[in-house]
This record gives sequence, structure tokens and C-alpha cells, in this order.
Amino acid sequence: MVLASIHILVYTLLFFAVGMYKPRWALFFLKQPTRFLVSSIALVAFMVGATVYGQGHKEELLLAKKAAEKEAVASEVPEVK
Repeated sequence: MVLASIHILVYTLLFFAVGMYKPRWALFFLKQPTRFLVSSIALVAFMVGATVYGQGHKEELLLAKKAAEKEAVASEVPEVK
């Protein structure tokens, strides 16, 4: 999920840069695209990417914590010979 959010953020940056240079290139399907519309879409996409990154990072930390707890419990059990 973290990798997907990084992709979203990179595409957002690319969309913003192209849209600020020539709004018609970024919003080719509109008759009268504006830079304000490009910046609004980029802002929303940035917020989505940042939220997905935060949730993905939180999920990875929880999985790492569970794996460490599982490893600790397994190491406490004595070996039978």
C-alpha cells in the first residue's frame, strides 16, 4: 500500500507540473481547463496519496509488531530433547 501511495504522489506531482505549464495537456477532455481546476485536482490527489501512505505505514508497523511478538513467544518455549 505504501508503494501505491508513492505512485499516486508521483503522478500527482507530474499532473500538477504539466497542468500548470499547459492546462490543456492535463485536462484534454475539457473545453476550457483552468489552472485553478488543475491545482484543485492535484490538491485532492495529494491528500489521497498522503492518507493512503499514512494508513499503509501504520499497517506495516502493526504487522512488524505482531511478527516480533510471535517470535518472542516462540523463543520462550523450551526445546524438548
